[in-house]
Formats: sequence, structure tokens, C-alpha cells
Amino acid sequence: MSDKSPYQEKANESKAHVVWHESNISKADRAKVKDQKPKCIWLTGLSGSGKSTLANALEVALTEQGKHTYLLDGDNVRHGLNKNLGMSDEDRTENIRRVSEVAKLMVDAGLIVVTAFISPFRADRDAARELFEDGEFVEVFVDAPLEECEKRDPKGLYQKARQGIIKEFTGIDSPYEAPEKPEVVVNTAENDIEGCVKQLIAAIV
Repeated sequence: MSDKSPYQEKANESKAHVVWHESNISKADRAKVKDQKPKCIWLTGLSGSGKSTLANALEVALTEQGKHTYLLDGDNVRHGLNKNLGMSDEDRTENIRRVSEVAKLMVDAGLIVVTAFISPFRADRDAARELFEDGEFVEVFVDAPLEECEKRDPKGLYQKARQGIIKEFTGIDSPYEAPEKPEVVVNTAENDIEGCVKQLIAAIV
């Protein structure tokens, strides 16, 4: 990973001309209206580990409890907000930086935001955590062995990576740095989605 991102350089050039505008309505006010504690539930893990499936099931469960939520999915975000980014280390870092800022805004709006991103680099996830207040950021390691993820290969990506069609694929020719101290670890190779959702609900609600 590069220490200096071209995106950061551009941001630094314009930062001096930007002034923060305070709102009369606070995060606490928005959360009170929704009667919930806003959080960012950050799911990270290899492709094929079950992040998107688990995130979707978690959002359904939370909504059924009357919670106000939003789901940010890695592939979906790259169709819009981050469609100009590639898969280089620098672009992956920028991808997570942008998503982190969006998630922060959603938490500020009083929502429980669930994110499903490979987010392979530990430093990027740590940087995301720094945007939130204590207790607002819940890192969830969706743990499944590479062999199991390749066996599932729901999008055929591992096969393409092994064939050299896809370059810099996480777990094959680009590293994945597993969380060292996540708030929650769910093992999707040993437990079904329903069990994982119950584990998450117990940990975050």
C-alpha cells in the first residue's frame, strides 16, 4: 500500500477553503426520534464468506424489530458512488474511505448502518473506526476459510482469479488482513445464516 494517496493530496489542496457548518439538530436528537442507538455494523471478510447474505439477513431482522437501518454493500456502491475506482491498493483504500464517510453520515442521521465490504486492509478499517464515537463502530469478522470461499465461489470470481482473468484478487494475489480484535466473529462455515444473525443481534442490540 502507498503511504500517500492521490485522493488525499487533492483533498488537502482544497481543505483550507472549506468551513464546517453546524446544524441545530444533533445526532442525539435524530436518534431520539428513532428511539435507537445509531451504530455502524462493519462486516469484513473474504469474497464468498457470506458478508452480503448475512448483512441482508441482519437488516431484515433489525427492521422487523422496528429499527431504522440502511445497508451499504460493496458491489452496489461500486455501481454508483465509487464506480470510478479500480482494484489497486490505492483505489481499495479510497473505496473504504468514502464508504466510511457515508456510514458516518448515516450514523449521524440516527440510523443503524450495516456495511458489507471485503475491506482487506487493517489500516483502512482502523481509519473507519476512528470516525465514530466509542461504541458506535462494531467490527464483525465474517470468518470462513479460503478453501470454503473458493468452493462456494458464488460469482465465479475465484475461478477467474486462478485463471489470471482477474488480477489483484483478495486472497489469491492480494492480501487479506484479518481483524485482530473485532467486536464479533461469526463463522459462516460452521453456522447457518440464522444462527449468525442471532449472534449479531445479541451482540449489538
